Amino acid sequence: MARTKTSKAWMRRHVSDVYVKRAREQGYRSRAAFKLLEIAKRDHLLKPGMTVIDLGTAPGGWAQVTARMVGPRGAVVAVDLGDIAPIPGVAFVRGDFRDERVRGELERALAGRRVDLVLSDMSPNLSGVASVDQARGCELAGLALEFAEKHLKPQGNFLVKVFQGAGFESFLKVMRARFRQVVTRKPVASRAQSSEIYLLGKGLARGAGARS
Repeated sequence: MARTKTSKAWMRRHVSDVYVKRAREQGYRSRAAFKLLEIAKRDHLLKPGMTVIDLGTAPGGWAQVTARMVGPRGAVVAVDLGDIAPIPGVAFVRGDFRDERVRGELERALAGRRVDLVLSDMSPNLSGVASVDQARGCELAGLALEFAEKHLKPQGNFLVKVFQGAGFESFLKVMRARFRQVVTRKPVASRAQSSEIYLLGKGLARGAGARS
């Protein structure tokens, strides 16, 4: 099948992308690794010995960064609908995070441990209908937030990708009610034309957490 003009333009941007080149040179599986590296450095998110959940991990760039920074004393559990090649120090759960069975498998992998950090770089499979895609993105962010509330330590943090548009302000309001501080981050590696933005919730607010 012949490529469309849009797909050809995307490919040209991709092959000339400085972060794609840097990812190859430094052994990261995706350019997204540099988004997490920037935020983690700015906000001191990742430290040796931490327990971290990585939602929407494929192809594994964030999991690579996380495993290296938490070290052998830490633990990383990653989840994605698609498969990934094994990453040392990362336990992988394959499945749709919207599926209660998959979330149960993730909880079993934690074996009762509370979590220092929940990362969510999940995005919906795009339908091309903006309102539908935005709603699906909000659903994923909401599920990630529910999981974080239930499993984070009181001082734990939650970093989630969201898309600016319908539902964004409502979700931001909920985040501010759940965490002591919420900040927005737009990493340099995030493409300028993308509506994606990251919300970082720092420390569960009093009364949040451990929800069933």
